[in-house]
Amino acid sequence: MTLDFEPKRVRLPIRFGPKTLFKFSFSGAVCSTHLTDMAEPVSLPAQQADVVVFGSMPVSFGPKKTLSIQHGRLYYSPKRFPRYLVDLESDYETYLNSFSSKTRSTMKRKVRKFQEAAGEREIFKEYKNPNELLDFYLTAGELSKRTYQEKVIGTGLPKGEEFKQEMLRLGAEDNVRAYTLHLDGKTVAYLYSPAKRGILYYDFLGYDPDFAHLSPGSVLQWLAIQSIFNERKFRIYDFEEGEGQHKQLFATSRTECANLLVFTPTPKSILFILLDVLLLKSTEAVLAVIRKLNARALVRRLYR
Repeated sequence: MTLDFEPKRVRLPIRFGPKTLFKFSFSGAVCSTHLTDMAEPVSLPAQQADVVVFGSMPVSFGPKKTLSIQHGRLYYSPKRFPRYLVDLESDYETYLNSFSSKTRSTMKRKVRKFQEAAGEREIFKEYKNPNELLDFYLTAGELSKRTYQEKVIGTGLPKGEEFKQEMLRLGAEDNVRAYTLHLDGKTVAYLYSPAKRGILYYDFLGYDPDFAHLSPGSVLQWLAIQSIFNERKFRIYDFEEGEGQHKQLFATSRTECANLLVFTPTPKSILFILLDVLLLKSTEAVLAVIRKLNARALVRRLYR
């Protein structure tokens, strides 16, 4: 099928575990077609690029090997992962019924516990238009500094002017939703979800670790999805790549996907692949030792 590609400068990271060590820059073409709209055979763009990036391709559509040569190009698929989605084209009642009675009861109890802790104050706030989003940017930005997501794994709310202007542009187009959770006048969790072609993406979520006992991330996600269903504007909520109990809990479907990078062979592209393979293997070896020693909790504390 014909796919949509966006020409852009691509900066591919070399990581050890969750930490980015440095990045390689390539002229690229990034596939912007969502995985639910893909079908075989998958095509490359007509215009030549140093690298063609498929961020999430169903594994059944991609190459079977991690590295292969096809038609004079290097096909590199470094990892596979689940992609969790929420079908928003049903209704909220149907969505609730997709949970077990135990899970529904647990989530309602968590929301009730949080509301009781907050008293009669409003706990949930939604942001859509540019003026509201400026308020969100300041409020969530301050909270992000204290979160595990920013301090440990580097996925806090971005601070740069480029992100801010893109957020405001999306707000002017009614293509972003942001949410915060509040307790005693403090913002304790935030969620930022941009939209494209009717699909809302789970981009950034963070919460204050001092309130972890109240499950603020889960409570905020629960209230946000209810609001999204009631709005009836979007067709899919996409939790993006990666495993996670949070994603498993709230999703209605799971698709096995892979990253695929199609390189024009150059010394730089070959070096990137070699380094990426080396660091991925090193990470796997370290994780295997940690699992064997049953030391994940200790390592997490030291890492923080």
